[in-house]
Amino acid sequence: MAKLKPLDAPNGIASHYTEKLKVQGVSRRDFIKFCTAITAAMALPYEAAGKVAEAIASKFRPPVIWLHFQECTGCTETLLRATHPTVENLVLDMISLDYSETLCAAAGHQVEELLHQTVEKYKGKFILVVEGSIPLAEDGIYCKIAGRTALDIATDVGSQAAAAIAIGSCASWGGVQSASPNPTQATGFAEVLKMNGIGTPVINLPGCPASPYNLLQVVLYYLTLGKLPQLDKKGRPNFAYGKLIHDNCERRPHFDAGRFADQFGGENHRKGWCLYKLGCKGPETYANCGIQKFGDTGSWPIGIGHPCFGCSEEGVGFNKPLHEQANVLSITPPEFFPGTDEEKGGGISPGAAAVAGAVAGAAAVASAMAAKKLDQDTNNENA
Repeated sequence: MAKLKPLDAPNGIASHYTEKLKVQGVSRRDFIKFCTAITAAMALPYEAAGKVAEAIASKFRPPVIWLHFQECTGCTETLLRATHPTVENLVLDMISLDYSETLCAAAGHQVEELLHQTVEKYKGKFILVVEGSIPLAEDGIYCKIAGRTALDIATDVGSQAAAAIAIGSCASWGGVQSASPNPTQATGFAEVLKMNGIGTPVINLPGCPASPYNLLQVVLYYLTLGKLPQLDKKGRPNFAYGKLIHDNCERRPHFDAGRFADQFGGENHRKGWCLYKLGCKGPETYANCGIQKFGDTGSWPIGIGHPCFGCSEEGVGFNKPLHEQANVLSITPPEFFPGTDEEKGGGISPGAAAVAGAVAGAAAVASAMAAKKLDQDTNNENA
């Protein structure tokens, strides 16, 4: 993985930022608590909270270019609804969003010239965010912007970025557009760069939509340490995708006890029992949805009674039937690149925790299946 140049950070929290927080009604104590929570979420040691605070308060704002291809703009929409920080805090205080087709006031030739100027001015220094898949069929004619194909724009701009973030399942691995029969040959951004021999490091943040706070944490990690976070072999940050959804599900106790909902709207479903038999893909999907939640309401699909359909897992979401039971016995735990002690933060590594979670989940399913078979055998004998 390419090494990125460390960024300069001020000593201590800048006074201009402290004053700004006061105006917004945020105390220094609350700010430090926020930085500590973010540090823990990124799987960094407690001591790194000071560096995170400095990075947020720094006047340095990395230039960001945000490109849209085949997608529904859902990832941008969820970003617009973030509250800590709000999108204006992120865009105006933490990063310099120099180009975004959705948020730019300009249009037409004017905004295309802005893209060209930004790439030229910050060549090799800007962060590229890609939202949406890239069609390869018929030389990419199924997605064009200003007369250029998404394939042309992605390879051109992507080759000149310092690093890139593929936000959402579409940009990560093709998403809903790549579902069979995939007529446009929708492909993830990292794969497109690889096919064209471009070595720009790419972080995948799958999800439909992806959590805006996972994006925030990646940006803060880069600002704090001047490098990308530890990734698994699918290019996902370990701190956000290192554990199965199943491991942090509020319905997990019901799963372990063998209590399953077997009908939507039925008594067991209303009681909040496990949704495994209704097709929940939580036992084979790696993401932090159960911890991060969505929409700042403390809610998420499983919490409101719908099974996880594995939108953040390649080969699961948009590929398997919605209500087909997860085949957890065939799960292969994710393989992680070796990280530094600083990245691991001491104790059990997130990678090891993910492996342990997968083994525990498979064992639990095996126990549940064995219990079910025993019940069936007993009933047959009694009959």
